[in-house]
Amino acid sequence: MKTVTVELGDQRSYPIYIGANLLGDGQYLQPHIGGRQVCIVTNQTVAPLYLGSITKSLKVNLQNKPAYQVNTVILPDGENYKNLQSIESIYNCLLENKHNRTTTVVALGGGVVGDMAGFAAATYQRGVKFIQIPTTLLSQVDSSVGGKTGVNHLLGKNMIGAFHQPQCVIIDTEVLKTLPPRELSAGLAEVIKYGLIADKAFFEWLEQHYELLLAGEPSIMSEAIERSCRNKALVVGKDEKEAGIRAILNLGHTFGHAIETIKGYGEWLHGEAVAAGMVIAVELSHKLGWLTRADVDRLKYLLKQVNLPISPPKDISVNQFLETMQLDKKVVNGKLRLVLLKKIGHAVITEEASNHQIQKAIMNCQQTPI
Repeated sequence: MKTVTVELGDQRSYPIYIGANLLGDGQYLQPHIGGRQVCIVTNQTVAPLYLGSITKSLKVNLQNKPAYQVNTVILPDGENYKNLQSIESIYNCLLENKHNRTTTVVALGGGVVGDMAGFAAATYQRGVKFIQIPTTLLSQVDSSVGGKTGVNHLLGKNMIGAFHQPQCVIIDTEVLKTLPPRELSAGLAEVIKYGLIADKAFFEWLEQHYELLLAGEPSIMSEAIERSCRNKALVVGKDEKEAGIRAILNLGHTFGHAIETIKGYGEWLHGEAVAAGMVIAVELSHKLGWLTRADVDRLKYLLKQVNLPISPPKDISVNQFLETMQLDKKVVNGKLRLVLLKKIGHAVITEEASNHQIQKAIMNCQQTPI
């Protein structure tokens, strides 16, 4: 078992536990539970697989006190259910079972479950504790770390939410054995992102080990997760609420969120949309003279090898892209700030790209064979 710490100071730092068979071991979960009440939020896909392990680990308290009051919320599975109606279901469970301000919300699932459980925890009685137990690669390396929570709106992704840090993140690498191949590939988009924005050596390591990652080789997968979490923890520790440098974690996301919003949540997986978005971002970086054509081709090759798209949908017009991107949270005073690359391993937040250059980058990428 490995531990990565998100350093936030003020007694708010928290551990990320990474290892095999952690789900049924109460020694990682119980010390981070605040009171006697626990609300586990999961979905219809994950519950049959792992809910029993979590509830079993809570039957006996580490201090031999009476068992926890454990209630569960099982939500429908899918990005299209990441909305305020699902949040209402979590509130109903908490209120109907008289959960007080010492309760702990446990998110058991992928990024959708984690974002919603975290948002419910952030807003229930003005904030209660919560714990992340991510069950997809994407949520393990990205959404479970850093305290971003929220839901989607029909007009924009993640536009309603709050920053609310977990007490801990418990990453059980064994759960990836039940992950569908498409979900595994989607998670690798976020893994590749870390190499692009801040860790060239990691990007080169991924170029050498992608076949083993796709095969789910345990030691290689564990290393990829740990290095991704360390990269994210470093950035979050410097800028918890995205006032500056944390925005580099959104490489490809402005374009990717536009794809998800326009196509309808769930048609493209988040990681797939981010992959296509990253290609647009590096194409734009090339147009600004920062990356070589060889750099762009390296990313495209790696994404193709892990079964990710390298082109945005051809049925989304450039105007649709630009209009939807104006709802991005990085728009300030009408100016769109984008995360681009000066070189592989060095991301910047910039307003330098003109609308014309953005349009050309999108159009060029749409013409790329998938």
